[in-house]
Amino acid sequence: MNSDVLAYWKLAKDCKDYSGHDHHGLNHGVTFTSDTGAKFNGRGAYIEVADAPALQLGRSDFTLSGWVYTERDLDDVLGDILGKYDPETRRGLNWLIQNFHGVASGQSNYRNLCFGIDDAHHSDWIDCGRPGDNLMVWSLCVYRGDLYAGTFETGEDEAGHVYRYMGSDNWEDCGSPHSSNAITALAVLDDVLYAAASHYRSGGSSLTESNNDTPGGRVFRYEGGDSWSDCGQLGGVEAIGGLAAFKGKLYASSMYAPAGLFRYDDKKKWLSCGNPDGRVEALAVHDGRLYGSGWDETRPGVYRYEGGTKWIDCGAPPDTTQTYSFAQHEGRMYVGTWPSGKVFRYAGEQAWVDCGQLGAEREVMGMAVYNGKLYGGTLPLAEVYRYDGGTVWTRTGQLDTTSDVRYRRAWSMAVFQGKLFCGTLPSGHVYSYQAGQCVTHDHELEYGWNHVAAVRHGADLRLYINGTLAALGTGPARTAFDITNSKPLTIGFGAHDYFNGCMREIRIHNRALEETEIAGLCSGEAFQET
Repeated sequence: MNSDVLAYWKLAKDCKDYSGHDHHGLNHGVTFTSDTGAKFNGRGAYIEVADAPALQLGRSDFTLSGWVYTERDLDDVLGDILGKYDPETRRGLNWLIQNFHGVASGQSNYRNLCFGIDDAHHSDWIDCGRPGDNLMVWSLCVYRGDLYAGTFETGEDEAGHVYRYMGSDNWEDCGSPHSSNAITALAVLDDVLYAAASHYRSGGSSLTESNNDTPGGRVFRYEGGDSWSDCGQLGGVEAIGGLAAFKGKLYASSMYAPAGLFRYDDKKKWLSCGNPDGRVEALAVHDGRLYGSGWDETRPGVYRYEGGTKWIDCGAPPDTTQTYSFAQHEGRMYVGTWPSGKVFRYAGEQAWVDCGQLGAEREVMGMAVYNGKLYGGTLPLAEVYRYDGGTVWTRTGQLDTTSDVRYRRAWSMAVFQGKLFCGTLPSGHVYSYQAGQCVTHDHELEYGWNHVAAVRHGADLRLYINGTLAALGTGPARTAFDITNSKPLTIGFGAHDYFNGCMREIRIHNRALEETEIAGLCSGEAFQET
């Protein structure tokens, strides 16, 4: 074994450290087979490695590497590969595959590899411009290396557009898929970008109603440039509340009456999946089930889809008349609510745990896990808060300061180019925020086996996929991040969720490997698919 290898878990038949340094793992429900190595079920299985001086990587260069396997059709998020992070001090590292549903109406990140380090550093929120003439950035979505925004545009001769972020405060118009006034949701499945066209009733945000009253309820597939292909109409639907991929299929919900969930069956056909005697809006995938948030005051809770047209009532958080958004954080599902402005954690059956109010705000919309922490956007001040455990939320800033309006929303979120992005109403601007240092591969990670590596080299973070450099991120002016902490190292668990798939050959090197060396780990002694 090379002297620079700090730890080496083969994960072929056990979770022992074969580096000779005795960083042996404690198994929490992981199974081993000769075909797949370590199987992580995404529901609580992980490997725990006790803290040790050699694993406190401090300010040093290092390399993480290993083989990961993911299925094509997912009934859960993919979760964390490896973590050693202290949420109280915000110090450590996070290495994961991002799947974010229900943010709030869209699916912002899908199969995006991410690597971050932090020691309680953060930037201010930066204005990234206003896409077109929009009043609301309904959805943000990462696709093929770019960030896309779906918008609400209110004029009689205007329609909802999709825009691509070009850097700084510049946005490129990718066209208007439909003549209705909003693109309310974006989602990616099988390397295809989908957009939901809707007629948004802007009175719900205390704005003047749009002069464009064209009904929506159609989904479109992006063909590049400003070209879109029609994927069909959801039966009788005026507006679409959410899009999400589940078990290899695309699902869409109805924003207004008639209530309903629909599954895309190709050839422009949308099959009805019924409803729980009320509307479901934001859609989330968690632990093998598809969930929907309730907007009806008489049916304000969260509902679980059981197949066919069957639904299960998961209860309503206390003092809640609408549920708005979802996030998976530390293996649990969280939901944002109105009118208490609180976030609740699902505790099974119909039980919800109060995780506190975000300042004095009344509604929680976009939520996302970013570099170890959960963030939530709010109404009426369009503020963003960081969850610091228990019932504690820390304000990071106000994004929309439009005067003489009743409501301002921080509605949509996505993690892109190592930063957290958030879209607003009614200014229609997008803002970015950086916590610590983070690098993301802003493409779908292909299903099946992939060799992945994460490298810290001075001020740079690098991601490699199958031996090739896939993403590079350079640190901010303050680059001497000390990631030392006393928390255990975890394989298959972290700030996002339990890992859903298989792993082999996880290594930690105490230096930054060169690309040729990482490529060498993909052959020879390294695991190959059988």
